[in-house]
Amino acid sequence: MSTSVPVSIRLLDREYTVGCEPDERDSLLAAAKLLDTRMREIRGNNRMAALDRVAVLAALNFAHEVQQMRHDDEGRTRELARSLGDLQRKLDGLFDDPAR
Repeated sequence: MSTSVPVSIRLLDREYTVGCEPDERDSLLAAAKLLDTRMREIRGNNRMAALDRVAVLAALNFAHEVQQMRHDDEGRTRELARSLGDLQRKLDGLFDDPAR
């Protein structure tokens, strides 16, 4: 059983300490860097933008991207199932063909 360890991350020049599993540390740091970049893009040159507003807009953008990826994955899954069904019917046809 692994133990949560404290990890320091920086978002918009503010430091936060969060706990994570040791084997998830690199992933957490990469996610924090991605979030920091997105928050800086949203804030732009407006250094007075409220941190909570910037954070909510970044979260909303990420949630929208996740939703789009799920939708795209569902479409790919349906297409893959359709293609596999077509292949299965073709294979069944080969084995059921009396001319063989």
